[in-house]
Parts: sequence; structure tokens; C-alpha cells
Amino acid sequence: MQPAEMSFTNLIFEASPLVQIVMLILLSMSIASWAIIVQRTKVLKEARSISEQFEERFWSGIDLNRLYQECANRRDELSGLEQIFYSGFKEFARLHNSGLKNQEMIMDGTYRAMRVSLSREIDELETHLPVLATIGSISPYIGLFGTVWGIMHAFIALSAVKNASLAMVAPPIAEALIATAMGLFAAIPAVVAYNRFSTKVERLDNAYVNFMDEFSTILNRQLGNKGE
Repeated sequence: MQPAEMSFTNLIFEASPLVQIVMLILLSMSIASWAIIVQRTKVLKEARSISEQFEERFWSGIDLNRLYQECANRRDELSGLEQIFYSGFKEFARLHNSGLKNQEMIMDGTYRAMRVSLSREIDELETHLPVLATIGSISPYIGLFGTVWGIMHAFIALSAVKNASLAMVAPPIAEALIATAMGLFAAIPAVVAYNRFSTKVERLDNAYVNFMDEFSTILNRQLGNKGE
């Protein structure tokens, strides 16, 4: 058997139709995985940058009413902490201006508004992450299925041959094993990316919750000062 016949390309094209379908599925999953990885990397990096910039401006001593107006002027562009702040301050101002005197009810409504925004922001950050988890978990099994089928198909074909040599056995087995390799190639980056992105989302979630608590404390203090 010539070495060229054992090339990676030849092994793929000479594999059985079902194994080729499995390889095509795994290739598609790998491409989808990398597309998500690139897109989520950009989104999470931008979210972290926006969070840091807003916190720096928030703690710079700027008047909260002015900061709220700045956010309101670009309402459709808000995300992350900006959106949480906008939602919380908007609800706070609405309840306070409505004549409600119960400080606890005002703060409870304000915190609920921020909690809703937090949930939406985290959902946005976690977009497509379940797809990465699915690719990471099922790709090896799909590849293994292709391998098992390919080896089974090869041995069935060889059973009809009286004098089977290593040269006859090696190519079909190699063809089948490529499916397992492709399954791992699709799964490993997806699993690594999923764990990395999940950690980043969790850190942003903690940062958002901490900001909500600190912001609520500031608003609660303002209400207390006005009530004196």
C-alpha cells in the first residue's frame, strides 16, 4: 500500500458514507463552536470594560440625577451596570415622586427593578453558552459512534477475505478513528471556552450584585436624610 493512500484526506474520502456524515456533523459543530467562542469573547470583554468605566464614573462623585439623565439620553445603548443603574434610579424616582412615604417599600421596589435588569443582563451574557456545553458533551460520543460503526463495517468487509493482512486492516480502522479525533477536536475547545466564559459571567454577576447593594445603600441613606 502506498503512503499516499494513508493520507488524512484519502482516509476521509474513502470512509463509509455514515462515517463521512458523522465527520461532517462534527466539523459543523466545531465551526459553530469557534464562531460562538469568538463572539462571546468580544461580548464579555466589552461588558467588563463598560462595567469598569461606569463604576469609575459612578464613584467619581458625579451627581446621581445628572448621571441618570446621561443614561436616559442614550437609553437604547445601555447595557450592564448602566442598565441596572438606570432601571433602579428610574423606579426610585417614580416611587419617591408618587408621594409614597414608606421608605422600605420604596427601596424594595427599587431593588426589584434592578433585580429584573440584572436577570436580563446575565441572560444576555449567557447567550449561546448552553450550545458550547452541548457541543462539549456530545461531540466525543458522536465521534465514538462513527468510530464504532466504521470499525464494525471494516471487520464485516474483511470477514469475506480469507487472507487479511495489516495493509488491508489498517486503512479502514484509521478512517474510523478519525471520527473520534474530530469529536475530541470539537469538544475540547468548547469545554474550555464554556468553563472560561462561565467564570467570567459569574464574576460580572457578582460585580453587578455588589453594585446593586452599594447603590441601594446610597439611595436608602438619601431617603433617611430627607426624612429627618
